[in-house]
Amino acid sequence: MPNIAFVNGRFMPLAQARVSVEDRGFQFGDGIYELIRSYGGRVFHIEDHLRRLEQSAEALGLSMVYSKSRWKAILEKVHARSGYPDAKIYIQVTRGAAPRDHSFPKKARPSVIVTVRKMTPLSPELREKGASVLTVPDLRWGRCDIKSINLLPNIMARQKARSAGAFEALFVRDGLVLEGAGSNVFAVIQGRIVTPPNGPFILPGITRDLAIALAREARDPVIEKGITLEELLGAEEVFLTGTTTEILPVVQVDRKPIGDGRPGKTTRRLYQQFLQSIRP
Repeated sequence: MPNIAFVNGRFMPLAQARVSVEDRGFQFGDGIYELIRSYGGRVFHIEDHLRRLEQSAEALGLSMVYSKSRWKAILEKVHARSGYPDAKIYIQVTRGAAPRDHSFPKKARPSVIVTVRKMTPLSPELREKGASVLTVPDLRWGRCDIKSINLLPNIMARQKARSAGAFEALFVRDGLVLEGAGSNVFAVIQGRIVTPPNGPFILPGITRDLAIALAREARDPVIEKGITLEELLGAEEVFLTGTTTEILPVVQVDRKPIGDGRPGKTTRRLYQQFLQSIRP
């Protein structure tokens, strides 16, 4: 089965995909992206991902290029051509190719790239034993709610975590834990599920919203409020959510155990609810 790409209206093998060296995504990071999962041949929460892509585009003054129905058709077609039932579908929209200049070009047409790769799930052992995370200072820009392709701070944070043997890095700003380098964060504190509220320093996660909905469906109390690092370290449970992470228990933060050092019952139950939600 081939890794597939769609580049500016053309389908092709991923190995043949090319964009101009003058593309503003390459030159300036002037673009946005989305990552969508598929399960059993079904593209998951496509409407929500396209809505978030549109919000990011609007925030940066970018054209979406295609209508929502056309986007859906492209994503379904490129996914079907890949032949992967469980896949990662990556969308990138940039302001296009133009001579290098900081000002927006007047005539450039946005570049649209979609790639599809086989999804390799997280190991069962990681899900069973739980993950370790590392906290880092949040050095990102002030609009983390835009899914920008400018990810250098996230890359540096994730690499610091991996070098320390941790799965993820959590950003901390002014004493508050905000989110992971590639995930949203939740804690169970005094029996209540707590997660930082959406805002400029947090990406509004699709899986985050689903986890909140599943928790409320089970009548679990959910509160969206700031979490201090002290509160996180003292939580009964901590878990991450994300498109590829799904719902993942955290058992250690900065080498300190969370709860009894094992995945908690609330996290386990939410993950089982999530698995039910992805079934056709």
